[in-house]
Amino acid sequence: MAKNKLAIFKGFKIRRHWDEKNEKWWFSVVDVVTALSESENPQVYWRVLKKRLLNEGSNETVTKCNALKLMAVDGKMRLTDVADTETMLRLIQSIPSPKAEPFKLWLARVGYERIEEAEDPEKAIQRAMQFYLKRGYSKNWINQRLKSIEIRKDLTDEWENCGVRQGDEFAILTDDITFAWAGLKTKQYKKYKSLKKVITHPVCDRVDFIC
Repeated sequence: MAKNKLAIFKGFKIRRHWDEKNEKWWFSVVDVVTALSESENPQVYWRVLKKRLLNEGSNETVTKCNALKLMAVDGKMRLTDVADTETMLRLIQSIPSPKAEPFKLWLARVGYERIEEAEDPEKAIQRAMQFYLKRGYSKNWINQRLKSIEIRKDLTDEWENCGVRQGDEFAILTDDITFAWAGLKTKQYKKYKSLKKVITHPVCDRVDFIC
């Protein structure tokens, strides 16, 4: 998959860049503002929004919006404010628009579900099963997938008991295991299988500009 490609959201083109090192998407803030705010001048809208967020004390959100060179309308590569998925979802919460409302409701629901799952972990398993069933996976595949997650957790628990620290040491061991059965390191395998993150949304089912 190309590192830079357009995503389409309700007819609007969203420029994005895949950060292979950190395995995350960066999205053009102005493009998302254009799609959700209905502003006639999204550049000015974004400047005003940044100022409002700073005045409200959301300095961290604004500083997380980096600048990357993306293809502009005139065909030239120009510096553009971009944000990763987490920061973009935070910005969407600050856009007072009917188009942004479904995302805000979805975020509220996801937050509530996480609280439920903290109290009853079995609900997380049931939701995972429903997620895979909706995407057409067989029950046998789902059972194998859930079993592999359980095995992975037992393995990482054992690593922790042996003094292996989260982070680089976990990554090295995971790479060794992946290479043993796939002949590729973890990131290489993900690239080979074109594995990217996808966030589902209850209204439009798949939010293509946040994945």
